[in-house]
Amino acid sequence: MSLHLFGHPFSSYTMKALTALYENATPFTFHALGPDHPENGAELARRWPIAKFPLLVDGDTTVVETSAIIEHLAAFHPGPAALIPADPREAAPVRMLDRVFDSHVMTPMQAIVGDALRPAEARDPYGVAKSRAALDTIYAWLDGILAGRHWAIGDSFTLADTAAAPALFYADWAHPVPQAHATLRAYRARLLARPSFARCIEDARPYRAFFPLGAPNRD
Repeated sequence: MSLHLFGHPFSSYTMKALTALYENATPFTFHALGPDHPENGAELARRWPIAKFPLLVDGDTTVVETSAIIEHLAAFHPGPAALIPADPREAAPVRMLDRVFDSHVMTPMQAIVGDALRPAEARDPYGVAKSRAALDTIYAWLDGILAGRHWAIGDSFTLADTAAAPALFYADWAHPVPQAHATLRAYRARLLARPSFARCIEDARPYRAFFPLGAPNRD
């Protein structure tokens, strides 16, 4: 039974799941969500009333939440790239950084972007300022802990890097990583050059005009 992924190429969390699939060349069918494919949206909502994506279908099993999707792939469709180490002592920091990138980079980035989608009278300057401050704090922390590492945990590309790639890709658009954080900036550049994520970037390129803050003329 083939795998089916529901998502959108410009979605950060869809990119995270796609990166994991591409890392191991895992066969799957992609079901794009949007007005051109209403049947895919209906199936997503039928399987998951919250209707957030991505969503993975594996035979009779439906998996929601991106980290859980990657955990499922690692357990039931493993490939040569072990995105989650078998040793629990090595896996724990991978999972920790996965949550850090989702919660402390992706979440404030999305708050800034979401505010730009609101009507002018409903904007939240205080909330945006807090999100920018949160990104400044996590950028500085990441710049420190990534020193001497090629990927998030060390030499191996892991679940943590699948989270970092889309989070830092868009966060730098919404609130640029300061030039002083050379380690973090170099890590972001390596993520963008990784073939699995570079493919996501190219697949999403046609949708850049939809970025509410205006996509920068780079990356």
